[in-house]
Amino acid sequence: MIGHCGFHGPPKAVGRAEIGYTVFQKFRSRGYATEAAQGLIEWARLTGERKVFASVAPTNGPLLAVMNKLGFRHIGDQMDEIDGKELVFELAL
Repeated sequence: MIGHCGFHGPPKAVGRAEIGYTVFQKFRSRGYATEAAQGLIEWARLTGERKVFASVAPTNGPLLAVMNKLGFRHIGDQMDEIDGKELVFELAL
């Protein structure tokens, strides 16, 4: 196992299709995060979602690079109870 990915919950229950993923340390910098995000985005598109969201810590340079690479745009900030400040991104499908 190199990591995991998925949605923060069923889009209809959560109110939006928000992706999340983790790549374990020894497998990073190989494109797996980008590939995981692309798979989630495609699944959302095929199931009729019109937008995909993601939240990233402002200090997480590699994931910020993935957001940029995939065309996400920064739409705001939020405070997460566990992770603290996060930047919120959106991708129109």
